[in-house]
Amino acid sequence: MNKVRTRFAPSPTGYMHIGNLRTALYAYLIAKKDDGDFILRIEDTDQGRLVEGAVDIIYETLKQCSLSHDEGPDVGGDYGPYVQSDRMRSGIYSEYAHKLIDLGKAHYCFCSEEEIEKQRQEQGDSFYFVDPCKLLSKEEIKEKLESGAPYTIRLNVDPEGTTSFDDEVYGRITVENKTLDEMVLLKSDGFPTYNFANVIDDHLMEISDVVRGNEYLSSAPKYNLIYEAFGWDIPRYIHCPPVMKDEHQKLSKRNGDASFQDLVAKGYLPEAILNYIALLGWAPSEDREIYSLQELTKAFDVKRIGTTGAIFDIDKLTWMNGVYLRNMDREKYYELVKPYIEDTVGTGFDHKLIADAIHDRVNILSEIHDMILFLNKEDKYENEVFFNKKAKTDPEIAKAILPEVYATLKDLDEWNNDTIFTALAAKAQDLSYKNITMMYPMQVALSGRSVAPGGATMIAAILGKQETLNRIQNAINRL
Repeated sequence: MNKVRTRFAPSPTGYMHIGNLRTALYAYLIAKKDDGDFILRIEDTDQGRLVEGAVDIIYETLKQCSLSHDEGPDVGGDYGPYVQSDRMRSGIYSEYAHKLIDLGKAHYCFCSEEEIEKQRQEQGDSFYFVDPCKLLSKEEIKEKLESGAPYTIRLNVDPEGTTSFDDEVYGRITVENKTLDEMVLLKSDGFPTYNFANVIDDHLMEISDVVRGNEYLSSAPKYNLIYEAFGWDIPRYIHCPPVMKDEHQKLSKRNGDASFQDLVAKGYLPEAILNYIALLGWAPSEDREIYSLQELTKAFDVKRIGTTGAIFDIDKLTWMNGVYLRNMDREKYYELVKPYIEDTVGTGFDHKLIADAIHDRVNILSEIHDMILFLNKEDKYENEVFFNKKAKTDPEIAKAILPEVYATLKDLDEWNNDTIFTALAAKAQDLSYKNITMMYPMQVALSGRSVAPGGATMIAAILGKQETLNRIQNAINRL
């Protein structure tokens, strides 16, 4: 068995789309599962769509997701160059396009855009370009070339018969040759088309497994005609279902849907994003959802990739991100949330205590600001917040309880979560209250919220004794 070699071949046209990142992940997993090579190739032949800085975004995204490539523009390798524009300048694509002409598998086309458009108008929706240049004699072709007439090189397609290929996800696919257009291989500006450059590069880089979206299924037969024309082995195809925004629309940056960079900026962890998108179209054999990259590498099986689009569920990603935060090493977690805490409350509080308070509640890092903003200044609230069915409290009960809370805490010498809780629990027992009935009005008094991170006693520990007593007294006054 030849070594497994996969590639991720993005075009540097902006931020990293979620579907593209999933393609990179699947290509990485397929390679690493069998100790193969994962290659990064930059496909920049469509010069009009290039975005400055996009290549750096590709590098940074792969780095953040720990998808380390074995070969690529930045790390080198034996099959370079790894940027298509560099490969074009070396003459690779022109050389192979002209080889196809020599083999009788391609032809020069001197038709102008106006001539092609005329056919399109005449044929309407069933447009299929019939190239009159295929009827030119060798002498006529030579004369046009010597005169400097602009040309493209098109693939020859025999309209008779069918073309078949096998895909690991969609099975055997057969198309009628008469539905395949004679696609352009080399454009008049000397640049290769995406489809042609793709085939040439995959062969020369010895790519064994081609992973891409199912929108390329219709192009695969034409790719195969090129492979067959040269007598080359056809790689194994893995076409993946689309990532969907809903049942009818694909997820698309063009439509304003979140990119990887957008999600990270909102406070999602790269490893959680990667875990989640692995499950968009792939079903593990085990009944579990949380996987490290190493675990995904062992578990991944292309046979378990589905054929239908998977809907991107931001709520599911949010839940998974929360699981990652709670499972994180506590010191690493603290270093992660510390900047968000500092930006919100400054330096006047115990940041580790705040980190502990929000640990079991925060799902996205960007939630932290609103979650703890009340520490700087108590939220404005109406007395109706004291109504709580579970705690069996209302403004009248709060009016009776808060003076007891104030008196208990006023005489407390040691001020921390445990001592505050113990003192209030004892007072609740003396007054025949449940702990929650004692604590809930205090939580509202300190935070102005019905739900707050850490609960009443942890908030008190963070605020300090004097601020806690001040806020409780304010609440008593307003009741």
